[in-house]
Amino acid sequence: MTVFLLSENPSFPPPYLAEENGLLAIGGDLSEKRLIQAYKTGIFPWYAKEDPILWWSPEKRLVLFPDELRISKSLGKTLRKKIFNVTFDQSFEQVITSCAETHIKKDKDTWIVNDMIAAYIRLYESGYAHSMEARLDGELAGGLYGVAIGKCFFGESMFTAKTNASKVAFVVLVKYLKDHQFHFIDCQLKTDHLMRFGAKEISRKRFMKELSQSISSDDTPGKWHFDLNAIYPDLGTQYALQ
Repeated sequence: MTVFLLSENPSFPPPYLAEENGLLAIGGDLSEKRLIQAYKTGIFPWYAKEDPILWWSPEKRLVLFPDELRISKSLGKTLRKKIFNVTFDQSFEQVITSCAETHIKKDKDTWIVNDMIAAYIRLYESGYAHSMEARLDGELAGGLYGVAIGKCFFGESMFTAKTNASKVAFVVLVKYLKDHQFHFIDCQLKTDHLMRFGAKEISRKRFMKELSQSISSDDTPGKWHFDLNAIYPDLGTQYALQ
């Protein structure tokens, strides 16, 4: 088993050298420079509280191309009713903290440890990380967060306190990304939940090719703003319903 030990240099070994389970490297830090380099190289951090920082590049990668989004009939109905008010980049810290708390409640463990929270808040402050919030009667009901580089969005985690809240926020995000010519969403690892939205697994080789084309786009980091009224009305009908 060969796992690389990272030094102070923020560079990474080639992703194809990862172990069969996807583990590539250990150690390093969660500085902005290293995290951005990791995403650009097709690598992401994922580790438990007691572990050192672990860096991964799995052979199979789950991605969602915006044109291939699917929603269920029931979710389409929820979207048309406009039950939730969706915003971007308004409550990043609350969203990422809620994601961590949700995983702790479900699994009694989470990779969204305090150091990760602090690191992604720094990415948010520098304009790379973004949050999507779904509110019901003014209260945060669900949301998700991730990182945008070039024309790729790297999804990290989501949570739901009210039924369908994070799903609505996710659909609004995909619509926003499609309107801004993003190439794909990196969903990292396979989940039935995201596959129901139309996500699919592709090989590491194809992922790296898609990633190279996506991050070559010049896109200045910064807070995201959008007109919800311009996005929301047709969301429940424009995508292929299952």
